[in-house]
Amino acid sequence: MTAVGVLALQGSFNEHMAALRRIGVKGVEIRKAEQLQAVDALIIPGGESTTMAKLAHYHNLFPALREFVRTGKPVWGTCAGLIFLANEAIGQKSGGQELIGGLDCIVNRNFFGSQLQSFETELSVPKLAEEEGGPNGFRGVFIRAPAILEVGHDVEILADCPVPLETKKSMSVDNGQEEEIVSRERVIVAVRQGNLLGTAFHPELTSDLRWHSLFLKMKKDSSDRCLQRVPTSGTDLEDSLGKRPFDLPIYE
Repeated sequence: MTAVGVLALQGSFNEHMAALRRIGVKGVEIRKAEQLQAVDALIIPGGESTTMAKLAHYHNLFPALREFVRTGKPVWGTCAGLIFLANEAIGQKSGGQELIGGLDCIVNRNFFGSQLQSFETELSVPKLAEEEGGPNGFRGVFIRAPAILEVGHDVEILADCPVPLETKKSMSVDNGQEEEIVSRERVIVAVRQGNLLGTAFHPELTSDLRWHSLFLKMKKDSSDRCLQRVPTSGTDLEDSLGKRPFDLPIYE
């Protein structure tokens, strides 16, 4: 049986575990390096990235996490997890934080502002709809979220987002933001590169399981095995959700 690890140091790992249960995939909470050997893919959830980095360093997880990425097994980072996977992060606290790397992009750690500036918005996701069925829109939940400022040539952009007016108002060169960043109208919020997937928002906080389905279909380059275990057309997803609407929040 396929097993998907969820890094369970802090943050929304319980919500990812619940999403995996809803689509019939075994989830394994990961807190020690040796546990990575028993899983076929890994989700790094959202949370407080500095705290997660400190805990990962304390448990000596960074070498094992980097090696997991190098094996080619699928890895998905949401929000703070996206920051961890990025090759470069700006807007960090003094001294910065340790990154796993592998995803050829530059991330602005707290681009959308503080916890009070968290928001929800409808994202256009035609590639997700093409591969997983369902509508072309997805309800993006952004909680003290990062944004992707630049990507490499091999990185596929899956979604972008207009910069909210409130975010623009809170930005200024005086606050340490470069003018080029402040003037942006849209930023990238979802990408895919090889075995890596990154989202700045929290799909696990909605009933729409298509991002989890997309992730589970990502194959290791050296294997033809597919991690997906259930059909994922729009109709099948509705059936697996008990015909609940795609944007209904889920809390378990």
